Amino acid sequence: MGKTVILMDLLKIAATSAASVVTLFLLTKLMGNKQVSQLSMFDYIIGISIGSIAAEFATELENPEHSVLAMIIYALSAYLVSIVTGKSTHARKIIIGRPLILFDNGKLYRKNFKKARIDISDFLIHCRTQGYFDLSQVRTAVFECNGSISILPAEKDRPLTPSDVNLKPVQQEIMVNVILDGHVNEENLKHTGKNTVWLEKQLHEQGFHSWDEVFLGTVNTVENTVSFYRMNVENDDTDPFE
Repeated sequence: MGKTVILMDLLKIAATSAASVVTLFLLTKLMGNKQVSQLSMFDYIIGISIGSIAAEFATELENPEHSVLAMIIYALSAYLVSIVTGKSTHARKIIIGRPLILFDNGKLYRKNFKKARIDISDFLIHCRTQGYFDLSQVRTAVFECNGSISILPAEKDRPLTPSDVNLKPVQQEIMVNVILDGHVNEENLKHTGKNTVWLEKQLHEQGFHSWDEVFLGTVNTVENTVSFYRMNVENDDTDPFE
């Protein structure tokens, strides 16, 4: 009898764990996909809360529906906040916050440093990690709502662009994957305006005999070229990162 009870409990935990994973997935899709660096403080807190409840939900055997309801309420709160902040700039400033200028044209704004709760040492670290070891190379530094710092370089230290030397480079497009792991993607190939006859010709010209030898094949629609990457390549024993 005791073993039967234990087995039933384990099966219930397995079921609630699977249900919590599915629920988390659905709620995440509802809330939207964001990188950690893009999360506002509110999103971060909501995410931690939902994760904590999901962990409890996985082992809750008596009233799992309570945890599900709490998770849904948290997720809906995040969803509603995203709608409100998307429609109201005033609400966005209150809930998400607003960018703060920390440095501009040779001046440090100490009051904004206090609002951002960042000290001068942290600011200089952010500058150095972006390649600016001298503040004279920086025109403006902005503390963003997600906690990152955006830097506008001074004109004299700005990277050279083609327009600076009156060049008009050809606009590149996204490379289209036509072969993945030895399989031809017919739909992507058709999108490029090519067919398997053309692709097979390119394959033979580059020394391949069949699709099975290709790990990745990409088409450059601008230059009308294709690049193939061999399936089985021997590993180099050297470690360049050592």
